[in-house]
Amino acid sequence: MQIVETTNEGLKRAYTVTITAKDIAARIDGEVGKIAPQVRMPGFRPGKVPVNLVKKMHGPALHQEALNTSVREAIDKVVADNKLRPAMQPQIDLAPGYEEGKDAELTVSMEVLPLIAAPSLDGLKLDKLVVPVSDAEVDEQLAKLAAGAKNFTDAKKGKKAENGDQLIIDFTGKLDGVEFEGGAAQDTALEIGAGRFIPGFEEQLVGAKQGDEKTITVTFPADYPAENLKGKDAQFDIVVKAVKVPGETTIDDDFAKNLGLTDLEQLKGLLRGQLEQETAGLTRTQMKRALLDRLAADHDFDVPPSMVEAEFSQIWQQLTQEAGQEDDPQAALNEIEDEKDDYRTIAVRRVRLGLLLSEIGQANGVEVSQQEMQMLMAQAAQQYRPEDRQRFYEFVQQDPLVAAQIRAPLYEDKVVDFLFDKADVTEKTVTRDELQAAIEAEETAPAKDAKPTKKPAAKKAAEPKEDKPAAKKEAKPKAEKADTAEAPAKKAPAKKPAAKK
Repeated sequence: MQIVETTNEGLKRAYTVTITAKDIAARIDGEVGKIAPQVRMPGFRPGKVPVNLVKKMHGPALHQEALNTSVREAIDKVVADNKLRPAMQPQIDLAPGYEEGKDAELTVSMEVLPLIAAPSLDGLKLDKLVVPVSDAEVDEQLAKLAAGAKNFTDAKKGKKAENGDQLIIDFTGKLDGVEFEGGAAQDTALEIGAGRFIPGFEEQLVGAKQGDEKTITVTFPADYPAENLKGKDAQFDIVVKAVKVPGETTIDDDFAKNLGLTDLEQLKGLLRGQLEQETAGLTRTQMKRALLDRLAADHDFDVPPSMVEAEFSQIWQQLTQEAGQEDDPQAALNEIEDEKDDYRTIAVRRVRLGLLLSEIGQANGVEVSQQEMQMLMAQAAQQYRPEDRQRFYEFVQQDPLVAAQIRAPLYEDKVVDFLFDKADVTEKTVTRDELQAAIEAEETAPAKDAKPTKKPAAKKAAEPKEDKPAAKKEAKPKAEKADTAEAPAKKAPAKKPAAKK
């Protein structure tokens, strides 16, 4: 086997590899020796079929397997001998005109990961903005909980329904006079003004009384999940069986006991814990963004273009999907197109931070355990049908890049936590508004390799949802493109009642 380096520019490497016909033939002979004892052929005793007949029967398959194995070993040797760390799977091209009995000439090209010195962690300082939870905030959450636990009592006879009242109704939906599946229900509770039914349904029941029978016409939204109802006008025959008015909810021990708790103090404690968990999440977000900004400002090195392109593709897919959901999709698409270079800069930043965090983690023994990886795979598998989950596990185990993408978020969090522990952290007490303002300021602060400060006005969320490092996509190279079996089908969404959102 001969290996000659042809390109060594920046992070690009290329090699020509020659696998001799003699080596391939020897490998074929070895495979023939293994399978010959099992070959059966009329006229020959078991295991006594001549080698030349075995080659004739299985020659093309044996040659292809021998070639593939030789190529895999050649790539492994290229990587090992040159101490390479491929950024993505190497590209392998077999010279045209190759046929059995000739030397196989390959061109192997790849991008490698940059050499990054693990940064010194001395002098790393971070502010931790802490928001204490007040009794007033707990009481506010308690009031919201009580408002959501309304109890309704029968209204006086003849009362006309108003906003906030509850109706008990039977309804039957029809399209062009024909009942449709899922369009009928009995003894359904409907709170006027709650917005739980399709637009126009609740509003037309204002003023209804017990015993009323009426027919209303509504238009299903264009994005309604049932294809046969999207944008269609439907008629609903309604019978009002009862009108109820909301009663006052007393916030006391009995209220807490109705929720399955011991007393009101326990309920307040749970609500306080939820608020503390929420503010702790905001605090972590602010600290993490400050940390990433510090790392990005202190480190500048070339990153593999292929990794940048893969990250940019993910960002762009997210942006175009969100733009397509806007009232004026074309205007939203035009705006993100104007800022395409800014989003590519974000991709560069994410890849650079991902590689940097990976180096820090490796240098300091940060790992994702096998048990944690199994948990991550189990979580990811939940999006597939039960019968498809085993195929998903096998797919992840066969593709190191997919496994790396699943592992990356947890690994990143572990490295970030490690850096938090090493940093000199100053705790500062702030209000929730001040913490939120600090997060938003970091999102829009002008800085090298940071997010663009200008946000397209026509989009709900024009920028990527989180300025997070990209997953490090280093993997053992394969000699040939892996089979990409069709991904298991996702679960179909549960069918929703036709009249409700």
